[in-house]
Amino acid sequence: MARVVVDVMPKPEILDPQGQAVARALPRLGFTGVSDVRQGKHFELEVDDSVDDATLDKIAEGFLSNPVVEDFVVRRVQS
Repeated sequence: MARVVVDVMPKPEILDPQGQAVARALPRLGFTGVSDVRQGKHFELEVDDSVDDATLDKIAEGFLSNPVVEDFVVRRVQS
């Protein structure tokens, strides 16, 4: 078995209202020095060793993300 991580983020040109809300709230909570926040999704998959990178990309692009407005990164990690 292998562990795979897929991180999905809004494309840079897409507005991120949730990230903006967090960025506005941080100074009110006493946290300074943060100029921008982007909020995304993080998925962890346990897959058989036989699952290839092309299949993982299809899963990320076709199911875990919306490629029109989001970018994704797939990486295998050691357990």
